[in-house]
Amino acid sequence: MENTNAVVLLSGGLDSATAAVIAKSQGYNLYGLTIAYGQRHLREVESAKVLANALGMVQHRIVDISLREIGGSALTDDIPVPINRSDNEISTGIPITYVPARNTIFLSVALGYAEVVDANVIVAGMNQVDYSGYPDCRSEYLNAFEKMANLATKAGVENDIKYKIYTPLIDMKKAEIIASGLKLSLDYSLTWSCYNGGEFACGKCDSCKIRLAGFAENGTKDPVIYENL
Repeated sequence: MENTNAVVLLSGGLDSATAAVIAKSQGYNLYGLTIAYGQRHLREVESAKVLANALGMVQHRIVDISLREIGGSALTDDIPVPINRSDNEISTGIPITYVPARNTIFLSVALGYAEVVDANVIVAGMNQVDYSGYPDCRSEYLNAFEKMANLATKAGVENDIKYKIYTPLIDMKKAEIIASGLKLSLDYSLTWSCYNGGEFACGKCDSCKIRLAGFAENGTKDPVIYENL
């Protein structure tokens, strides 16, 4: 019988929630993993808890790994989050919201969790189209990590298990991602994308702007509450 267990990297954001609901629709048993890494937008962890329950995950684990001890990002350090950037600015270069080695750390923890719960699939919401220039969201990187995963694990060496990094959103535009989630009745009001940690989404950071544009392209209103919108 085919193993249908899958570890889902669940940030609480729009992309990870959509990747999770797609995996669920394909018959995977979901084991959610959320990393509290000292991000200023810690509210997304609370969203992850609600999403895990709403999606009926088998388990949901929250692991604390403080990347604030390293810093180097507007999300983990006392560096202002860029706001009101143009579409051209958002799509050019690697922004200060890039967290050094974040996805490598996240995927490594997910790989360990996958060995424990007998899952050979790791579901992640990485996207290389509307990805704000993050180098650890590209197919080249994910393929390299997958190869490493199959060399560096007991299960991979002794049991001939082939680990797969499943990124269903990798080549989708934000509007396509949202359309996929809406088709599967995902409640986007449960998600949090804003890089700032206020009571309401700011509507001005790169993440908010990309998200708002995606909903607008679908001709529907983002159910999340924004400041001054």
